[in-house]
Amino acid sequence: MKEHITIGLGQLLVEGGEPDRNFERAEIMIRDASHNKCDLILLPECMDLGWTHPSAKTESLTIPGLYSDKICKLAKENNIYVCCGLTEKDDQTHKIYNSSIICDNKGKIICKYRKINILSEALDYYSIGSNLSVIDTPLGKIGLNICSDNYYDSLEIGNTLGRMGAQIILSPSSWTVDYNITEESDPYGEKWIKPYQTLAKIFNLVVVSTTSVGYLVGGPFEGRKMVGCSLVVDKDGVIYRGNFNEIAGDLGIKKIKIPISDIKGTLIGKRIKELDLK
Repeated sequence: MKEHITIGLGQLLVEGGEPDRNFERAEIMIRDASHNKCDLILLPECMDLGWTHPSAKTESLTIPGLYSDKICKLAKENNIYVCCGLTEKDDQTHKIYNSSIICDNKGKIICKYRKINILSEALDYYSIGSNLSVIDTPLGKIGLNICSDNYYDSLEIGNTLGRMGAQIILSPSSWTVDYNITEESDPYGEKWIKPYQTLAKIFNLVVVSTTSVGYLVGGPFEGRKMVGCSLVVDKDGVIYRGNFNEIAGDLGIKKIKIPISDIKGTLIGKRIKELDLK
């Protein structure tokens, strides 16, 4: 396992219901990350169809399927791990999921996750997932969740990944703010930093979250915008913050040290008490 890895944070411009254009931009970003010697690139939540876009009900695909195959092909061609969010259709149950995958640099899906903490406004689009997993890779032990799974009141999801040994939690996201929020504002405040740092402090892990940019069209959040400001947080706090960006995607790059957890099992509860965390 490497001591350090370089992560690309792909703040992708995601257009609702426009998968071809979204994948064209994703391909450029993946190639750029590989050119800059990134070991892994993290792309946003629902990067194919857009988060809560109505096309989720009619245009979502299976995993494996056309969209995930595109990601795997790009990962192999560029010798890079790719993690991204996709809208998944389950052919057997006919349910739709807000899912994410990790594809290794050989073009193989090594982890798939279906989002659990679905916003109430999004329950008309996505069913609730039922599994968590941590995967051993040459880049460390990686846990996978999505966006609002990290709300402070659903921190048990990240806690479970930490208890399972995750050294890095990857979280494709689609953070949204009101249209009138400007760069002078702090668009997220403690909403994301607090839960991320709580997890990082307890388990000595790193949380990496990349969010989309652009405006939401259609669906319950139409008119809100995504402005980037992606985060990398370790036990000492924010070690990377992406650009405020509402109109065009960009790639951030951050080298991180793979943390080594010093506690397991019931010792975790003792750590939580010591830190006065709940």
